[in-house]
Amino acid sequence: MNNKNSVDIAKASIEMAISSRSHEEILIKEFKENEILAVAVDIGGNLTNSIQKIIERALVASKRTGIIKDCHVHDGAVAGATREAIMQVLSKANGLNVGGKIGIARHGEHISVCIFLSIGLLHLNEVVIGLGHRSIPNL
Repeated sequence: MNNKNSVDIAKASIEMAISSRSHEEILIKEFKENEILAVAVDIGGNLTNSIQKIIERALVASKRTGIIKDCHVHDGAVAGATREAIMQVLSKANGLNVGGKIGIARHGEHISVCIFLSIGLLHLNEVVIGLGHRSIPNL
């Protein structure tokens, strides 16, 4: 699977976001063997009040794991893809408490950010997913 496109990378970010904590490390190793860098980060709280924190967590995780370099082009790509994913879930979770994960994957020029959330409303839970993609220069 050497010739990967944006769909392959989006699938990887979705897998990371929906995986259990115990399965994350296995996925990261499998993706690395296929030249895909990946990471996942837990998020939670009131979505509307947490947007900036979610973007920051995605940036920190991406830099810490070497998915992106510490430069404004890469920062902007991750922040933009994360914001896009947030906007896709915001209408369902606006003002409500959420819990879930961000999954981030990159191969070559493709970077994808997936947000997978459970929205708590009394004893009823809604599940929602958002996905963003950006193209950035190769590492």
